[in-house]
Amino acid sequence: MDSRPVLICYDGSTHSERAIGEAAALFAPRHAVVLTVGPIMTFAESLTATSSVVPGNAYDDLNKADAMQSAELGAEHARRAGLTAEARVELSADTWYGILTVADDIDAAAIVIGSHGVKSLRDRARGGVSRDVATHARRPVLIVPPAADS
Repeated sequence: MDSRPVLICYDGSTHSERAIGEAAALFAPRHAVVLTVGPIMTFAESLTATSSVVPGNAYDDLNKADAMQSAELGAEHARRAGLTAEARVELSADTWYGILTVADDIDAAAIVIGSHGVKSLRDRARGGVSRDVATHARRPVLIVPPAADS
């Protein structure tokens, strides 16, 4: 059996929780890394960054702490589902790029990501994070669709 971990993307949504459940059903008891990608800088932070007396790395620290809190919740959910899981955080301007960076870093056997589904014409034209990950990944990607009642 392949000993490389599975990378599970987690953003706190019901879609990402569903992805954890599906990953556990397919891959348990395999080791999983539950990843939350946080922003390098939020829009509000970018507005205050030029005039603030807050040190430059303070925003990174706050964004990492927020993302780690989410990743820890996801890892706990994954452990309850039967995976051996650890939490991980990456800060990136593009979520898909942060996911692929970590997937390469840990040499993930697969990436598991939930999809919010296509709700509008704009969604179809623009795509989403799951589409970007699948388009650019150099490894298998499992996109878990929303539940039928979503």
